Amino acid sequence: MEEKTRAVGELLAFNPLDAKGLLNTFGVIGVWIIMFVETGLLVGFFFPGDSLLFLAGVGASSVAQELLGTKLSLTQLLIGAPLCAIAGAQLGHYLGARYGRRMFDRPNSKLFKKEYVEKAEYYFVKFGPAKAVVLARFIPIVRTFLNPVAGTIGMPAKQFFMWNVVGGILWTDGILLAGYALAKQISDLIPPEKIDTYLLPAVLLIVLISAMPIFIEIFRGWRERRRNKGLPTAPVEDGRTGAHRAAD
Repeated sequence: MEEKTRAVGELLAFNPLDAKGLLNTFGVIGVWIIMFVETGLLVGFFFPGDSLLFLAGVGASSVAQELLGTKLSLTQLLIGAPLCAIAGAQLGHYLGARYGRRMFDRPNSKLFKKEYVEKAEYYFVKFGPAKAVVLARFIPIVRTFLNPVAGTIGMPAKQFFMWNVVGGILWTDGILLAGYALAKQISDLIPPEKIDTYLLPAVLLIVLISAMPIFIEIFRGWRERRRNKGLPTAPVEDGRTGAHRAAD
């Protein structure tokens, strides 16, 4: 009875934004669920997807017990996480195609803001459908809203699925493997008694590195705009003679 009471108390005290607590409470299944909800349902945009994946990778390493107090299966993570992220995004695309802009026709609130949708649409227009679907995986909030936006504006389901698979695998397995590979270095640098103090900044640094493709694309776009701004405007030709109007 005492154990059941303690378990219920821990569940009630659970914070869904605490990636470490989520792993300790739900393990691999928690990772799968968050991957699906964050990419498939609009209410999932606030979940800690990047930090959860990185810590899950740490939790599958040889120093998992020392750092997180739990041990996860790397195989289950590498297979299940991308599958759930892909399935969730595909659901988001379907809902966008099925219900259109009605999904976003709601007033601003603490959770929902129209600027989230506008940001997703901005990336879709800026990078084009294929790049947007892949790169959005590495941008919190955008990776939730871009999927229904893609469905709303009519991106074909087959085309979306192809790039959804690419982005889902790169995002989930890439960050999982980064956490797994760097776990030993983290344990060497951070004393066990200070792990909670320094682990989150380390996770944020890794997430920032994982978002480098976004920054590269933004820089390329900025450089292209500057280059085009400096080009001279082509003279307008007279339709009858082919001569420049200025020469008339």
